[in-house]
Amino acid sequence: MERRKFLKQVSLWSAGIIITPPVFNITPKLFGSPLIKPDIIVAKGDDYTSMLTQVVESLGGMKAFVKKGDKVVVKPNIGWDRSVEQGANTHPMVVTQIAKLCLDAGASKVIIFDRTCNEERRCYNNSGIRPALKKIRDKRLRIEYIDDRKFVSVNIKNGKALKEWSFYKDALEADCYINVPVAKHHSLSRLSIGLKNVMGVIGGWRGKIHFKLGAKLADLNTVIKPDLTIVDATRVIVRNGPQGGDLNDVKILNTIVGCVDPVAADAYATTLFDLEPNQIKSTVEAYKRGLGQMDLTKCNIRYLKS
Repeated sequence: MERRKFLKQVSLWSAGIIITPPVFNITPKLFGSPLIKPDIIVAKGDDYTSMLTQVVESLGGMKAFVKKGDKVVVKPNIGWDRSVEQGANTHPMVVTQIAKLCLDAGASKVIIFDRTCNEERRCYNNSGIRPALKKIRDKRLRIEYIDDRKFVSVNIKNGKALKEWSFYKDALEADCYINVPVAKHHSLSRLSIGLKNVMGVIGGWRGKIHFKLGAKLADLNTVIKPDLTIVDATRVIVRNGPQGGDLNDVKILNTIVGCVDPVAADAYATTLFDLEPNQIKSTVEAYKRGLGQMDLTKCNIRYLKS
């Protein structure tokens, strides 16, 4: 089913006009030639707003990703009922500045959401993300709770471990999708970074995903490929993730990483935990699918001056 027809049927189904939910056939989105050396931009410091702006500017500016009139999805991690200090969610200053840059670039709509693990209102508020975004007085900006009626089934072409799963309609139809994960320890996947953040835009029983997790995350990321990945490594959980809670498990790195290649972004962020990219199964599997570069010697790593 071609995209325009699919989205029309999704709208009819959501409105209750048709009974059977549509199924979208996805062709995997590949990063491109393995000869491409993606730029990985790394900023360190305590002025997160300025750091983020510099990272985006170094990648060509937000207008390189957001065109005038675009519908933009900004996907942070808001999954846990945790404070900023506990490091389980994306830092609100990072999310807020990305939203502002998208609006300044001319987006017609900027939508921010996550399918949370804890109670959604507590997650949105206690993470600091909802209160921070409410300070932006712009009707184009919306932070929304998940609407279960907006999950649609997708056939994953060439999926290795998953052949079909449901995805959030807003993520599928966005003109620009910006992934904003927090980097942290995860008890099952070892680390949770950008590729793992796709869990917040899928429906169904997510517990099933955690069996053969690396391969399934790679399959899911053939459907949702971000135009830009910004990794928040300002405060990272180094033990007892992904939920954390104990401040003794949090390490302050004051680092932000930006890249258009989601695999390269994860690969670099992995090194912040004194691990190698090939130790993270989802990174290896995504690389095998052609979703990006995991060999950091084949990337242009640029460090910005604070």
